[in-house]
Amino acid sequence: MHPTDLPARPGIVRPGAIGHSRAVVGRNFAFIPPEGVLISRLPAWTSTTVRFLAAPSLGAEFAQFMLEIEPSGGTVQPICVDLQHFFYVVAGAVDIRIGTEPPTTLTEGGFAYVPPGVAFTMRCHPAGPARITALKKRYEVVEGIATPPAIVAQHQSMPVTNHTGLQGRGFKHLIPTGDLRFDFEMNLMFFEPGVCFPAVETHIMEHGLLMLEGQGLYYLGDSWHEIWVDDFIWMGSFCPQQYYPTGHSQSVYLLYKNVNRDVVL
Repeated sequence: MHPTDLPARPGIVRPGAIGHSRAVVGRNFAFIPPEGVLISRLPAWTSTTVRFLAAPSLGAEFAQFMLEIEPSGGTVQPICVDLQHFFYVVAGAVDIRIGTEPPTTLTEGGFAYVPPGVAFTMRCHPAGPARITALKKRYEVVEGIATPPAIVAQHQSMPVTNHTGLQGRGFKHLIPTGDLRFDFEMNLMFFEPGVCFPAVETHIMEHGLLMLEGQGLYYLGDSWHEIWVDDFIWMGSFCPQQYYPTGHSQSVYLLYKNVNRDVVL
């Protein structure tokens, strides 16, 4: 049973909540359930709260966070920094404008990539609040390779692919895979119940994982963790990892992965 499934009474802490947490922070991974993540606010955003999930203080080389935007809330003015941004709409609808392009409406499942040094604005629709998972990362410049372009799209318009040849798995590459202009990928990963990784992976790539649908078990380091919708996992370099989906329906998660760059010595 998920802790939030327990009966709740106003002003009363749920039974068993004292001293209990599913959160685990290890040397090169962190399992972070939403119930323990506190809110903050950002000067560049109005009527918006932020919940940071990964940051350099954790050990990550990127920052990932959840924006909870009230109706008509959003950026105070255009934001333009030397970082690249990625946004994915978990719930609600927003209008995003990148550079001098006209605003585009993104609903649930919509996403946007903002290149470094390009201004953007975001405004929540007045009909209801929005939840946006966001990621920012310093761009790794390579001489002779152009800065990547902006991307604005809905994942629903993209086909599910499967390069593994293994039944029950699916992929949507929200950022073009193999395009050396990009130094990271954001992928939607689809799993039918019981269809796991073929092996425990141990690799140099770093991950930020947000669970969007279903449930499962995630192996991190040397132990298994039950993962539910809205749970977040940070996996650092060379963290042993494997996923096993459980439940009666497909599970889906959004996965960040740094790629296409050499090791810095």
